Amino acid sequence: MASGSSSSGTPQMAKKVVFSPLERNGLASLDQKLAMAKRCSHEGVVAGAKAAVLATVASAVPTLASVRMLPWARTYLNPTAQALIISSAAGAAYFIVADKTVLASARKNSFESRPTNVEA
Repeated sequence: MASGSSSSGTPQMAKKVVFSPLERNGLASLDQKLAMAKRCSHEGVVAGAKAAVLATVASAVPTLASVRMLPWARTYLNPTAQALIISSAAGAAYFIVADKTVLASARKNSFESRPTNVEA
């Protein structure tokens, strides 16, 4: 048998387990992290949707006005091109703003979750 087995009658040394600050609270901490992640992503979706609506209006007005007023635009911008211009502006605005909002929220939450008793 191995020299450190429990069947030999000698007590084994207890292992000292060191948890990181993020793992100390266990499942309660995990539930808080999941709730925080859902809230951060929801904030990002809402902010992205607002930005997409604003970008749709901001790109649709000049696109549609130029098709009616400029001969070049009337000739070369068919309805598919107009829709592509408007929807690409809306999509880009959505993803940029949603990403920035989620990252800002995560950054804010990471600074709030740090221990405050750090000695300088």
